[in-house]
Amino acid sequence: MTDGPGALADILAVSRETEERLAAYVALLKKWQKAENLIAPGTLPEIWRRHIADSAQLAGLFPEARRWLDLGSGAGFPGLVVAIIGAEHAGTMVHLVESNRRKCAFLRTAIRETDAPAIVHEGRIESLTESWAEPVDRISARALAPLDQLLRLAAPLMVTGVPAAFHKGQDFVREISAATQSWGFDLVKHDSRVGDGGAILDISHLSRAPDEIS
Repeated sequence: MTDGPGALADILAVSRETEERLAAYVALLKKWQKAENLIAPGTLPEIWRRHIADSAQLAGLFPEARRWLDLGSGAGFPGLVVAIIGAEHAGTMVHLVESNRRKCAFLRTAIRETDAPAIVHEGRIESLTESWAEPVDRISARALAPLDQLLRLAAPLMVTGVPAAFHKGQDFVREISAATQSWGFDLVKHDSRVGDGGAILDISHLSRAPDEIS
């Protein structure tokens, strides 16, 4: 199957301008990939389906969310894709949290070249979320950590009422079971539309399990 913008069309309808911005982002990523290894090399031939379309699912599932906090943004998935797609809507702002300096440099370059409404925050997630003051509508993360650990990282905001949308792979059922040992939460599971057997977990009303409260 040929990879390209058509893979995105199966997930979400976007304008020609947005498609061009995403194409510019993909071209930049491929250029930097030669030196920085931003994504797994084996996924490069399917970058539109495996990364762009997969990330774009968030824009379709949560169209009301304008302000995002993306944890462990890496090469920009899903946060920068959400920002590029949301650029046509007033009030969109995606905060990209990444600790790797070179990846931060790539993200800043991609933001500049695509004119995406996003800001890079260089530093450790734990430190940033503990002192976070900017209003956000939703938290996101993809291929970052097991669900229990993700909830710990996002807890400072989630316990105040901010919901999350986490991409998870085929093992998401086990991760949910493990997370419920330490956390209470409401969960809506959205099956991934890119055909990888994974899911997007819509989690809200986070609280610590009674045994976790000292």
